[in-house]
Formats: sequence, structure tokens, C-alpha cells
Amino acid sequence: MEVRKLGKEDAEEYKKLRLEALQNKPEAFASSYEEEQGNSADFYANRFASVLSAEFGAFENGAMVGTVTLIKDAKRKLKHRAMIAAMYVKPDYRGKRAGRKLIEAALDEARSDPGIEQVTLSVESGNEPAKRLYASFGFTVYGVEKRALKIGESYFDEDHMILYLS
Repeated sequence: MEVRKLGKEDAEEYKKLRLEALQNKPEAFASSYEEEQGNSADFYANRFASVLSAEFGAFENGAMVGTVTLIKDAKRKLKHRAMIAAMYVKPDYRGKRAGRKLIEAALDEARSDPGIEQVTLSVESGNEPAKRLYASFGFTVYGVEKRALKIGESYFDEDHMILYLS
């Protein structure tokens, strides 16, 4: 399995996987399928070009099977932190180290910036496999946001986790 930073040539495949993620695990994302289905591949290609984020893809036999994004903050008082977001691995590749390799890539990117001291993420409170993965890297829960997401008439809590790099 190969993990690499995504470029504009990956935008179409990323869009496809992103929409799959939003349909299969809506409770894992703040965005909805309905909000993103109209985005063009160029929308994602432009996002890949941002200096404030790095998107990574996991590839098996040339096919994208997972993604994660590391977002840096531009504000002077917040430049010491980054956030992991948009983590998704196709169901057939869960438990096969794709998620681990994606988090490693995101954390390597964070560590390559000497100004980043901490990395945060949010995870749906009931997603135990993801929480175990993040904990294995040293992330700890610093808060629980009740009713963080609302999908239809259902609410989902989120655990907020942090990893201090220095």
C-alpha cells in the first residue's frame, strides 16, 4: 500500500471517494453528501494546492482506498496547531493498516513544520476502532461535545482529541 500527498491529477478520484465517505459514514463528517455532490473536481484540485492543508491518499493497486487531511491555521496565535480531518478508509481496507499509514503521513507532515506543536482531531464518540487508532499514536481525549452533529432527527457526539508534538 502506498500513501502519498494528493495532487490535481487525483482530484476526480478523490471526489468519488469523498462522496462515498459522506454517504457511507455521514456521522463522521461535518459536510454532507448533498453539500458536496455539486463540487467539481477542480474544487478539490484547488484545495490540494493550498499551503494551509495537505491531503493524503492511500492507494492499493493504483486505486485510492483512503484519505486524510492535515489543516494548518493561518492566524498568528494559532499557527502552533494543526488539525486532522476528512479521515476515511474504504470498508474493505479497514484493519489492514491503511488508516495507520494515513495518520503517519499526516503526523509526518505536521512534524515537518517546526512551528506546529500540537495536532487535534474530532471523532464520532461511538467510533471505537478510530479512537483506538488515534490513541495508539498518543492522542488523548480532552473533551466530548454532546450533540455535535445532527443528521435528520439523530444526534452524534464527538470526542475531541489532541497530540502534543513538543
